[in-house]
Amino acid sequence: MDTGIIGPVTVMKSFVSDFGSQSATIHGLIVSSILIPAAISSFFAGRVADLLGRPKGIAIGTLIFGLGAALEAGAASIAMFIVGRCIEGIGEGLYYGTLIVYICEITPPSQRGPLTSGPQLLITLGLVTGFFTCYGSANMASSLSWRAPFIILACLSIVFSIVTHLWLVPSPRWLTLRGRQSEASAAWDVLGVGHAEREKAENQHGGEATTIELNSLTVSPDSPNQRNVVSPIRTQLPTTKLSFLDVFSKDVRTRTALAVFIMGMQQFSGIDGVLYVRTPNPTNSLSTTHFTWKFANTWKYAPLLFEQAGLASSQASFLASGVSALVIFSVTIPALIWADKWGRRHSTIYGGIGLSVTMFLIGGLYAGNAVHGTFGAGRWVVIVSIYLFAVIFSISWGVGIRIYAAEIQPQRTRASATGLAHGSNWVANFLVALTTPILLERSSFGAYFLFGGCTLLTAILCAMFMPETKGKSLDEIEDAFRGRSSGSRSLATAIRKVLGRTSAALVAA
Repeated sequence: MDTGIIGPVTVMKSFVSDFGSQSATIHGLIVSSILIPAAISSFFAGRVADLLGRPKGIAIGTLIFGLGAALEAGAASIAMFIVGRCIEGIGEGLYYGTLIVYICEITPPSQRGPLTSGPQLLITLGLVTGFFTCYGSANMASSLSWRAPFIILACLSIVFSIVTHLWLVPSPRWLTLRGRQSEASAAWDVLGVGHAEREKAENQHGGEATTIELNSLTVSPDSPNQRNVVSPIRTQLPTTKLSFLDVFSKDVRTRTALAVFIMGMQQFSGIDGVLYVRTPNPTNSLSTTHFTWKFANTWKYAPLLFEQAGLASSQASFLASGVSALVIFSVTIPALIWADKWGRRHSTIYGGIGLSVTMFLIGGLYAGNAVHGTFGAGRWVVIVSIYLFAVIFSISWGVGIRIYAAEIQPQRTRASATGLAHGSNWVANFLVALTTPILLERSSFGAYFLFGGCTLLTAILCAMFMPETKGKSLDEIEDAFRGRSSGSRSLATAIRKVLGRTSAALVAA
């Protein structure tokens, strides 16, 4: 919801009246100040969730987020407002990745895709709610016009924190990992998961308990035939020490690296940066525009974006932004329902190709000087491309990548690795916010080609190294990664042999 609020709020007359007109740099700082605190806190979110449990980690994060929103609502200066956003970022970094992990861990395999995609649907619903909340409050005569959306956001966050703390059951897999078997069984019962489903879920998401038991079979020293008799030692899981550095251990570091890569590249697709707004000087024509760069999420500046593309009325451009949020919300619903049918690999590869084509199209139009603010078809092609870009992202990368980053991890590193991956997402978001204005200042189309190239490169690399996880057990995921690793080593060996033979032939010649 904050994403849908912050853009409209910072351009409201009452906000400008209270805090003055801000330069582009300060305006960018206001909007982007949530990013780095979120990145930093997300690196520690997994550790917090491992120590305290998933529900407590979520509750703490949402409470901190709500307190930050409340501070923004009561801000008496721009510095106080920015501090509030920083506190919001800390909270968001703590709870969001943990929420994905929690849903992944409590969900039966048959429903994993749709339910783990739920937060993405709520994000799009928050966009819609934020836009139209600001649209309804904008005409209030007092500062309540910009404070009201943050008051609502703070109240919703605090209520969610309380509900999470009081009624959310602990993750059964987290309980199992700590040897609390009876509590884990009770949690499965509360969740309504049958024995068959929970056994399949344990194999698919949290197989460490089974693995540890199998690895602990030892020969009984008192047996007369030590070769034939074994006795299982049920290792108490609390003795397994969990460390953040486990995400870099030999058996999981490939998966950690893949999760960090795809989550970072999700931002380099352009969803949170490539469509930065160029605000024309009213005294100049579009061809001699004086650019003021805005830092932040595409949808935070969507009203200005549509004005740039040719919708002259600010009200019309704002409504167009609201419609775009509705479109995103609508297409996310079927994407959520069919997440398991489409699969993670195909949605990432084909989605990346679609995103790159859209970005290349927009970049080509700007490079050919075909976009004019008051005439020509170019502006309408850009507007349609904006919608198309949002639709493709929402049904592919917006859903599949976040699921994949969490489900490929083993139980012992899932929270920490997912937090690390989300941290890379926030860092990439900030880098995009920092560098895109510089790129666009040098070239009106360069950033579009850059981010289009990033999405195409990601699609190619995922086609080469990203195994499908839909419907696979933990052992099958392990085998898939081993197969990819072996294939990569074989390919590298073959390439070295070819190069060696070529070099020898050249020397001999």
